[in-house]
Amino acid sequence: MPLPLISTPLGTVAPVPYPGRVIKKGDTDASLVKKIEQRLNAVGCGPIKEDGVFDKGQTEQAVKLFQARFTDTDGNPLKIDGEIGQITWGALFGAASVPSPTHAPTPLAKAVIAFATTQIGVLEHPLGSNDGPEVRAYLAAVGLGPGFAWCVAFTYVCYKQAASDLGVASPHVKTAGVLDHWAKAKKQPGASRITTTAAVKNPGLVTPGSLFIIDHGGGFGHSGIVTDIAGGLLETIEGNTNPGGSRNGIGVFQRKSRKINSINKGFIDYS
Repeated sequence: MPLPLISTPLGTVAPVPYPGRVIKKGDTDASLVKKIEQRLNAVGCGPIKEDGVFDKGQTEQAVKLFQARFTDTDGNPLKIDGEIGQITWGALFGAASVPSPTHAPTPLAKAVIAFATTQIGVLEHPLGSNDGPEVRAYLAAVGLGPGFAWCVAFTYVCYKQAASDLGVASPHVKTAGVLDHWAKAKKQPGASRITTTAAVKNPGLVTPGSLFIIDHGGGFGHSGIVTDIAGGLLETIEGNTNPGGSRNGIGVFQRKSRKINSINKGFIDYS
Protein backbone atom coordinates (compact mmCIF):
# COMPACT_ATOMS: atom_id res chain seq x y z
CA MET A 1 0.00 0.00 0.00
CA PRO A 2 1.27 3.50 -0.75
CA LEU A 3 2.20 5.66 2.22
CA PRO A 4 -0.35 8.32 3.21
CA LEU A 5 0.14 11.88 2.08
CA ILE A 6 1.66 14.40 4.49
CA SER A 7 -0.28 17.58 5.20
CA THR A 8 1.87 20.73 5.01
CA PRO A 9 1.15 24.48 4.91
CA LEU A 10 1.67 24.19 1.14
CA GLY A 11 -0.85 21.39 0.68
CA THR A 12 -0.53 17.63 0.83
CA VAL A 13 2.60 15.94 -0.47
CA ALA A 14 3.88 12.40 -0.87
CA PRO A 15 6.23 11.48 1.99
CA VAL A 16 9.86 12.01 0.94
CA PRO A 17 12.21 11.52 3.92
CA TYR A 18 15.15 13.90 4.25
CA PRO A 19 18.17 12.08 2.74
CA GLY A 20 20.59 13.18 5.45
CA ARG A 21 22.70 15.51 3.32
CA VAL A 22 22.53 18.85 1.53
CA ILE A 23 21.17 18.59 -2.01
CA LYS A 24 22.66 21.17 -4.38
CA LYS A 25 23.82 21.90 -7.92
CA GLY A 26 25.50 18.87 -9.49
CA ASP A 27 23.84 16.26 -7.25
CA THR A 28 23.93 12.88 -8.97
CA ASP A 29 20.82 11.29 -7.40
CA ALA A 30 18.50 11.85 -10.36
CA SER A 31 15.49 10.19 -8.71
CA LEU A 32 15.73 12.44 -5.65
CA VAL A 33 16.30 15.59 -7.69
CA LYS A 34 13.29 14.76 -9.85
CA LYS A 35 11.08 14.61 -6.74
CA ILE A 36 12.40 18.04 -5.73
CA GLU A 37 11.69 19.42 -9.20
CA GLN A 38 8.18 18.00 -9.11
CA ARG A 39 7.57 19.61 -5.74
CA LEU A 40 8.95 22.98 -6.88
CA ASN A 41 6.58 22.95 -9.82
CA ALA A 42 3.68 21.94 -7.57
CA VAL A 43 4.17 24.96 -5.28
CA GLY A 44 4.46 27.43 -8.17
CA CYS A 45 8.22 27.86 -8.40
CA GLY A 46 8.49 26.67 -11.99
CA PRO A 47 7.89 25.67 -14.59
CA ILE A 48 11.12 23.72 -14.72
CA LYS A 49 12.03 20.43 -16.39
CA GLU A 50 11.47 17.40 -14.18
CA ASP A 51 14.53 15.62 -15.54
CA GLY A 52 16.50 14.83 -12.37
CA VAL A 53 19.28 17.28 -13.25
CA PHE A 54 20.13 19.81 -10.54
CA ASP A 55 21.50 22.53 -12.78
CA LYS A 56 22.27 26.19 -12.16
CA GLY A 57 19.95 27.48 -14.85
CA GLN A 58 16.62 25.98 -13.75
CA THR A 59 16.57 23.85 -10.60
CA GLU A 60 18.90 26.03 -8.53
CA GLN A 61 17.01 29.18 -9.50
CA ALA A 62 13.69 27.50 -8.65
CA VAL A 63 15.04 26.56 -5.21
CA LYS A 64 16.14 30.16 -4.64
CA LEU A 65 12.70 31.37 -5.69
CA PHE A 66 11.10 28.96 -3.23
CA GLN A 67 13.44 30.17 -0.46
CA ALA A 68 12.56 33.78 -1.24
CA ARG A 69 8.80 33.18 -1.27
CA PHE A 70 8.30 30.81 1.63
CA THR A 71 9.39 30.38 5.24
CA ASP A 72 10.65 27.53 7.35
CA THR A 73 8.30 25.40 9.45
CA ASP A 74 8.46 27.96 12.26
CA GLY A 75 7.67 30.96 10.05
CA ASN A 76 11.23 32.29 9.76
CA PRO A 77 12.83 33.39 6.44
CA LEU A 78 14.79 30.75 4.57
CA LYS A 79 18.39 31.30 3.57
CA ILE A 80 18.41 32.01 -0.19
CA ASP A 81 21.37 29.92 -1.32
CA GLY A 82 19.87 27.48 -3.83
CA GLU A 83 20.79 24.51 -1.63
CA ILE A 84 18.38 22.15 0.14
CA GLY A 85 19.43 21.34 3.68
CA GLN A 86 17.11 20.03 6.35
CA ILE A 87 15.35 23.37 6.91
CA THR A 88 14.50 24.01 3.25
CA TRP A 89 13.62 20.31 2.92
CA GLY A 90 11.19 20.61 5.83
CA ALA A 91 9.61 23.66 4.20
CA LEU A 92 9.24 21.83 0.88
CA PHE A 93 8.06 18.43 2.10
CA GLY A 94 6.74 19.17 5.60
CA ALA A 95 8.34 19.01 9.05
CA ALA A 96 7.41 15.32 9.33
CA SER A 97 9.88 14.52 6.53
CA VAL A 98 12.87 15.52 8.70
CA PRO A 99 13.83 13.25 11.64
CA SER A 100 12.82 15.15 14.78
CA PRO A 101 13.01 13.38 18.15
CA THR A 102 10.35 15.03 20.28
CA HIS A 103 10.81 13.10 23.51
CA ALA A 104 13.73 13.11 25.92
CA PRO A 105 15.50 9.77 25.42
CA THR A 106 16.28 9.10 29.10
CA PRO A 107 14.78 9.89 32.52
CA LEU A 108 17.79 12.14 33.20
CA ALA A 109 17.26 14.20 30.04
CA LYS A 110 13.56 14.52 30.87
CA ALA A 111 14.36 15.67 34.41
CA VAL A 112 16.93 18.18 33.12
CA ILE A 113 14.35 19.79 30.85
CA ALA A 114 11.75 19.79 33.63
CA PHE A 115 14.08 21.63 36.03
CA ALA A 116 15.34 24.04 33.35
CA THR A 117 11.72 24.96 32.59
CA THR A 118 11.26 26.09 36.20
CA GLN A 119 14.16 28.52 35.75
CA ILE A 120 12.73 30.38 32.73
CA GLY A 121 12.38 34.01 33.68
CA VAL A 122 15.30 34.15 36.13
CA LEU A 123 17.00 37.53 35.67
CA GLU A 124 20.27 39.06 36.82
CA HIS A 125 20.13 41.67 39.60
CA PRO A 126 21.08 44.23 38.50
CA LEU A 127 20.66 43.47 34.81
CA GLY A 128 23.95 43.06 32.98
CA SER A 129 25.91 42.28 36.15
CA ASN A 130 26.23 38.46 35.97
CA ASP A 131 24.92 38.58 39.53
CA GLY A 132 21.72 38.00 41.50
CA PRO A 133 20.53 35.28 43.91
CA GLU A 134 19.96 32.55 41.32
CA VAL A 135 22.98 33.49 39.22
CA ARG A 136 25.21 33.33 42.30
CA ALA A 137 23.89 29.84 42.98
CA TYR A 138 24.63 28.71 39.42
CA LEU A 139 28.17 30.06 39.58
CA ALA A 140 28.82 28.77 43.10
CA ALA A 141 28.00 25.25 41.90
CA VAL A 142 31.08 25.35 39.64
CA GLY A 143 33.26 27.11 42.20
CA LEU A 144 32.96 30.69 40.99
CA GLY A 145 31.70 33.94 42.47
CA PRO A 146 29.46 36.56 40.82
CA GLY A 147 30.56 38.43 37.72
CA PHE A 148 31.43 35.51 35.44
CA ALA A 149 29.54 34.43 32.32
CA TRP A 150 27.19 31.69 33.48
CA CYS A 151 25.49 29.88 30.57
CA VAL A 152 27.39 26.63 31.25
CA ALA A 153 27.10 27.01 35.01
CA PHE A 154 23.34 27.05 34.35
CA THR A 155 23.39 23.80 32.33
CA TYR A 156 25.63 22.22 34.98
CA VAL A 157 23.12 23.06 37.73
CA CYS A 158 20.24 21.74 35.63
CA TYR A 159 22.01 18.39 35.26
CA LYS A 160 23.15 18.37 38.89
CA GLN A 161 19.64 19.01 40.22
CA ALA A 162 18.04 16.51 37.85
CA ALA A 163 20.57 13.82 38.78
CA SER A 164 20.03 14.51 42.48
CA ASP A 165 16.27 14.17 42.07
CA LEU A 166 16.79 10.79 40.40
CA GLY A 167 19.42 9.61 42.86
CA VAL A 168 22.11 9.19 40.18
CA ALA A 169 25.46 10.81 39.43
CA SER A 170 25.49 13.77 37.06
CA PRO A 171 27.61 13.20 33.94
CA HIS A 172 27.94 16.96 33.19
CA VAL A 173 31.52 18.26 33.26
CA LYS A 174 32.02 20.67 36.18
CA THR A 175 32.97 23.87 34.37
CA ALA A 176 31.65 27.31 33.47
CA GLY A 177 33.59 27.49 30.20
CA VAL A 178 31.79 26.79 26.92
CA LEU A 179 34.85 25.67 24.97
CA ASP A 180 36.35 24.01 28.05
CA HIS A 181 33.15 21.99 28.30
CA TRP A 182 33.42 20.93 24.64
CA ALA A 183 37.07 19.91 25.08
CA LYS A 184 36.57 17.97 28.31
CA ALA A 185 33.40 16.23 27.12
CA LYS A 186 35.56 14.30 24.66
CA LYS A 187 36.93 12.22 27.54
CA GLN A 188 33.99 12.49 29.96
CA PRO A 189 32.32 9.15 30.80
CA GLY A 190 28.72 9.17 29.64
CA ALA A 191 29.23 12.03 27.19
CA SER A 192 29.34 12.01 23.42
CA ARG A 193 30.05 14.90 21.06
CA ILE A 194 28.08 15.47 17.87
CA THR A 195 29.71 17.77 15.34
CA THR A 196 27.62 20.29 13.44
CA THR A 197 28.45 18.49 10.19
CA ALA A 198 27.06 15.23 11.54
CA ALA A 199 23.95 16.95 12.95
CA VAL A 200 23.19 18.71 9.66
CA LYS A 201 23.44 15.41 7.79
CA ASN A 202 21.28 13.61 10.36
CA PRO A 203 19.19 15.91 12.60
CA GLY A 204 17.94 12.82 14.43
CA LEU A 205 21.28 12.66 16.27
CA VAL A 206 20.29 15.73 18.31
CA THR A 207 17.81 14.80 21.03
CA PRO A 208 16.04 16.73 23.81
CA GLY A 209 18.46 17.18 26.68
CA SER A 210 21.47 17.67 24.40
CA LEU A 211 23.55 20.80 24.94
CA PHE A 212 24.45 23.04 21.99
CA ILE A 213 27.91 24.60 21.79
CA ILE A 214 28.57 27.82 19.84
CA ASP A 215 32.10 29.18 19.40
CA HIS A 216 32.13 32.98 19.03
CA GLY A 217 35.92 33.17 18.66
CA GLY A 218 38.48 34.65 20.99
CA GLY A 219 37.75 32.01 23.61
CA PHE A 220 34.11 33.10 23.95
CA GLY A 221 31.05 30.97 23.32
CA HIS A 222 27.48 30.19 24.29
CA SER A 223 25.58 27.08 25.30
CA GLY A 224 22.08 25.96 26.23
CA ILE A 225 19.75 22.99 26.55
CA VAL A 226 17.87 21.58 23.54
CA THR A 227 14.26 20.85 24.53
CA ASP A 228 12.71 20.02 21.15
CA ILE A 229 13.64 19.66 17.46
CA ALA A 230 11.35 20.21 14.48
CA GLY A 231 12.25 20.58 10.83
CA GLY A 232 15.87 21.47 11.56
CA LEU A 233 14.90 24.10 14.16
CA LEU A 234 15.80 23.85 17.82
CA GLU A 235 13.71 24.82 20.82
CA THR A 236 16.06 25.65 23.67
CA ILE A 237 16.32 26.92 27.23
CA GLU A 238 19.40 29.10 27.71
CA GLY A 239 20.99 30.88 30.62
CA ASN A 240 22.97 34.14 30.44
CA THR A 241 21.21 35.18 27.24
CA ASN A 242 18.38 37.47 26.12
CA PRO A 243 15.33 37.04 23.86
CA GLY A 244 17.57 37.59 20.81
CA GLY A 245 19.87 34.71 21.77
CA SER A 246 23.13 36.55 22.43
CA ARG A 247 25.84 35.36 24.79
CA ASN A 248 26.41 37.04 28.16
CA GLY A 249 22.84 38.33 28.34
CA ILE A 250 20.60 39.04 31.30
CA GLY A 251 18.65 35.91 32.20
CA VAL A 252 17.17 32.49 31.42
CA PHE A 253 15.03 32.46 28.28
CA GLN A 254 13.27 29.94 26.08
CA ARG A 255 13.96 30.24 22.36
CA LYS A 256 12.36 28.45 19.41
CA SER A 257 14.27 29.43 16.29
CA ARG A 258 17.91 28.33 16.45
CA LYS A 259 18.87 26.40 13.35
CA ILE A 260 21.00 23.27 13.63
CA ASN A 261 23.44 24.66 11.07
CA SER A 262 23.89 27.82 13.16
CA ILE A 263 25.46 25.78 15.98
CA ASN A 264 28.99 26.07 14.68
CA LYS A 265 30.76 23.77 17.17
CA GLY A 266 28.33 20.98 17.85
CA PHE A 267 26.33 19.26 20.57
CA ILE A 268 27.10 17.34 23.74
CA ASP A 269 24.83 14.39 24.44
CA TYR A 270 24.69 13.01 27.98
CA SER A 271 21.95 10.48 27.28
